[in-house]
Amino acid sequence: MSEDSIGVILKKLRKQRKLTLKRLAEITGVSISFLSQVERGKSSVTLESLKKIADALQVNPGVFFGEDDSNRLEENSKPFYYRNLSNGIEDAVFTPILVTLQPGESEGNAFSHDGHEFLFVVKGALTVEIEEKLYRFNEQETIFFDANKKHYWYNYTDSIVQFLVISSKTKRVKD
Repeated sequence: MSEDSIGVILKKLRKQRKLTLKRLAEITGVSISFLSQVERGKSSVTLESLKKIADALQVNPGVFFGEDDSNRLEENSKPFYYRNLSNGIEDAVFTPILVTLQPGESEGNAFSHDGHEFLFVVKGALTVEIEEKLYRFNEQETIFFDANKKHYWYNYTDSIVQFLVISSKTKRVKD
């Protein structure tokens, strides 16, 4: 799925929720111009921005990625890929997502959100930043932490990294 498809989905979800770009920008802390560029396929989105947008729209970040990409991860050119593992269950108290980071994916800024996160490395070696400290986790290793602490995920290797992230739901945003 191309970046402009993420934008198409974003715009559709935003309009369904009757949110203006201005209001979505206020909720997410992301600029109106950036949101507009993403919607028009003129800018790519980072993990940090995608998480903020998904939380504001009250959706699993996996909705921005098509199932058709899941079988072609090795040749996928996107820096990251989310696969929603919730089987369509909405309003659960946690969200399971399989995340794939391409080799060398190391751009982005640490951020925080409500809840907790549990990470399980399926493939490769994942670097996790928590409160400005870096931790490396290999296959079959886990970490569980308070997501209110600033954190981010990186792939500093030359191989794909896949990991399961289970996040507790954030509080619903009120207009």
